[in-house]
Amino acid sequence: MDKTKLIHKGRLLEFSTRRTTLPNGCTVHLEVIKHPGAALIVPFLSRDRVIILRQLRPVIRRYLYELPAGTCDGNERPHSCARREIIEETGYRAGKLTRLGMIYPVPGYSTEKITFYKAEKLTAACGTPDHDEIIRTHIVTKSQVRNMVARGKIVDAKTLCAFALCGWL
Repeated sequence: MDKTKLIHKGRLLEFSTRRTTLPNGCTVHLEVIKHPGAALIVPFLSRDRVIILRQLRPVIRRYLYELPAGTCDGNERPHSCARREIIEETGYRAGKLTRLGMIYPVPGYSTEKITFYKAEKLTAACGTPDHDEIIRTHIVTKSQVRNMVARGKIVDAKTLCAFALCGWL
């Protein structure tokens, strides 16, 4: 029988320990981060041009090139999260959102699930990043993305996965 102990509940995440017995009979002690899930958007301006972000990531003290993404609020569905985040982070609204797939980025210790969407038929919208986000948008082509990956300029795992799902890598 599983036994879970809540260690910390923050604004976004919960951290707990869990003792559980595996199917082979081995009892393990897990450290678990409970995450509400997230959505990532590949915003296509045209067949060969997308919007990427250069975003400050204070935890690692670096700017990263990434695709727009965000955490689901409360019980928000990933599709709704994607619609909200693309406006906030790029200043564009998606006329069409197509689900590309999903990943568990760190299943060894987190429940986080990221759902990927392709955004097309973009139109200008009034978007403002959250107060704690330092973001600059860039328009890049498929060849520029491949070059950035080859030179180690794009190292964000979720962004690499999304570009691979789009056939850009």
